Amino acid sequence: MKMKIITICGSMKYQNEMIKIAKNLETKFGYCVLQCVYDFMSENLKKQEYEKIVKAHFKKIDLSNAIYVVNIGGYVGENTQREIDYAVKHGKEIFYHEPLKEDK
Repeated sequence: MKMKIITICGSMKYQNEMIKIAKNLETKFGYCVLQCVYDFMSENLKKQEYEKIVKAHFKKIDLSNAIYVVNIGGYVGENTQREIDYAVKHGKEIFYHEPLKEDK
């Protein structure tokens, strides 16, 4: 069986949770997890640097079979939604940390 490659997507406000989730996906399920956790809050990134990180993140999605969306409390920000839309457009499987809430 081929090892599944998964890119973690989610808000950096959940960076600590994302690291734990990545470890769990690797140790319990044997997935190869591409983490994209950066401490943006304490870094002074120039616009060019940030754009390079974003470009690299989308390349990680390209290399992956799936993405794992860390949507704690149902939260999905604009950037994460763009990543989800990109993954859908490119036929990637999508896993959510928490079940999606139905629109009412």
